[in-house]
Amino acid sequence: VQLQASGGGLVQAGGSLRLSCAASGRTFSQYSMGWFRQAPGKEREFVASIGRRGYDAYYHDSVKGRFTISRVNSQNTVYLQMNSLKPEDTAVYYCAANRGPFPPSSLEYDYWGQGTLVTVSS
Repeated sequence: VQLQASGGGLVQAGGSLRLSCAASGRTFSQYSMGWFRQAPGKEREFVASIGRRGYDAYYHDSVKGRFTISRVNSQNTVYLQMNSLKPEDTAVYYCAANRGPFPPSSLEYDYWGQGTLVTVSS
């Protein structure tokens, strides 16, 4: 499966952005999906994940209550709604797909998209 992330940009602190990740192919519903981010000079970190049917979701503690992951299987798309953005949310955001059991560890994702840059100004 190929993944295409979009929706990044420059936003002021307190603002919102919605990232999208479009997947190719007809098997999107067979994958759990995740969002990760990598800030300059830092390692990539988990942000959120969602199960195949969209009923289960997990979040990094730093984004709980501010970010929401969702998916529309009929559109082969997963979203990350980001509210109350903070400068520390600045990073390149990546989407990823996993065919194994949910929730997967960060090392178990099978496919990765290119990143989309989110910059939050103070």
